[in-house]
Amino acid sequence: MSDSIIYLVRHCEATGQEASCSLTDSGKLQAEELKQFFSDKRVDQIMASPFERAIQSIVPTAEMHHLDLLISDDLRERTLSSENLSDFKNCLKETYKDFDLTYSGGESSREALERAMKVISDVKLSSHKATILVSHGNLISLILNHFDQTFGFEEWERLTNPDVYEINLNRREIKRLWKGQKEL
Repeated sequence: MSDSIIYLVRHCEATGQEASCSLTDSGKLQAEELKQFFSDKRVDQIMASPFERAIQSIVPTAEMHHLDLLISDDLRERTLSSENLSDFKNCLKETYKDFDLTYSGGESSREALERAMKVISDVKLSSHKATILVSHGNLISLILNHFDQTFGFEEWERLTNPDVYEINLNRREIKRLWKGQKEL
């Protein structure tokens, strides 16, 4: 049985956090860099969050590989709260300690991870051997934590825009691939 690989991609630099925010000019250049990064890699399927910045980050790669871009609502960013949290970072940090902690109108880490893992389970069961999933920092960090419990809040803080991790689903191994990364 050959290995099933997921390339977990954090979107490129964007103009903001709302679902409709586009890439910055720098983010558009980063999307082209992602295209070059994936030019020599096998890619059978590409799925992205419905947020504009995620879609724009991977369209050049999808076009290069002549693949349809599949949109999955389950890859959207996690909603920490529907209210404006004055101490966002500390509130987020607490959700890495307590996966069931929820704030008003938000999802717990466990709820967000469960919807993301539905996508990953579907990928693993499919005939695709190499899939790109494009999402957002918080959700990506929760997915990585599922495969490596040492990946937490501090590692989330070190994610870059963009960022690329490879997950070997058969061996349950993760490795960071993006060459523009910060040191872990």
